[in-house]
Amino acid sequence: MKKILITGALGQIGSELTMKLRDMYGSNNIIGSGINKRKTEVTETGPFEIVDVTNAKEIYEAAKKHNVDWIVHLAAILSATGEKKPELAWNVNMNGLYNILEVARENGCGVFTPSSIAAFGPSTPKDNTPQDTLQRPETMYGVTKVAGELLCDYYFKKYGVDTRGVRFPGLISYKTLPGGGTTDYAVHIYYEALKNKRYTSPIARGTYMDMMYMPDAIDAIINLMEADGAKLTHRNAFNVTAMSFEPNEIYNEIKRHIPDFQMDYDVDENLQKIADSWPNSLNDTMARDEWGWNPKYDLAKMTQDMLEKLKTKI
Repeated sequence: MKKILITGALGQIGSELTMKLRDMYGSNNIIGSGINKRKTEVTETGPFEIVDVTNAKEIYEAAKKHNVDWIVHLAAILSATGEKKPELAWNVNMNGLYNILEVARENGCGVFTPSSIAAFGPSTPKDNTPQDTLQRPETMYGVTKVAGELLCDYYFKKYGVDTRGVRFPGLISYKTLPGGGTTDYAVHIYYEALKNKRYTSPIARGTYMDMMYMPDAIDAIINLMEADGAKLTHRNAFNVTAMSFEPNEIYNEIKRHIPDFQMDYDVDENLQKIADSWPNSLNDTMARDEWGWNPKYDLAKMTQDMLEKLKTKI
């Protein structure tokens, strides 16, 4: 990799990935981009371009200007927001990805873009969900992720575009708040535990979902991008996971550090319906076998680190 353009660089993943890659490859070689620009660490420490991914010309101009050889495409409308604005989700997630792939084809770039656990649906096996299985999601976000996986496969097979991706579970980070996902509760609970020592969960007790701490997610992206493509049987949408828990388990873990922390429930029916349609746990054997995926954080280790980092931040 020489130069990398990152879309959605100010988002939950992008804000941390951009800085990590700048540390690795040099600030001038990692070009952040977003639909708008505000003063942040990302915009102040290296190149940044205004790029609307639904505008193919803007993507093309940024890629040519910086002579990039990889595009990390993170700009997307997430699950909860996508159900409120399905037309917007389709436009950004599908037309945006198509534009990225076309620019990559024309410029000989590789493309990394994440899929999601949302690509599965209620008819998918719930436990230890296989890499290759039935995918019939019931959200617009999920529909765009399945279609995106297939589109990336198509561009690799037909045009030779080096496309790669993982299916991320819920991502937890202390640096940047998430933006409209079903698993957002697993971030907000830490903030509320420290600020108010009380949290009301919108997800019902006993609802298991796969989760991952952001440092592991960043490692997954970088390790897959650096992997030998000749050794990849699958290329797009590798299952990756680090832990699976339900709200009461994360509550109990936080309570070990904050004994007077309290939690109750006020279930959001729309969020709960989405959560119930997703797997309880993923089988990530293919990612482990093909490119050495190995997460470092479990619930206990993540909770300790989240609380320590957030105390300083708050």
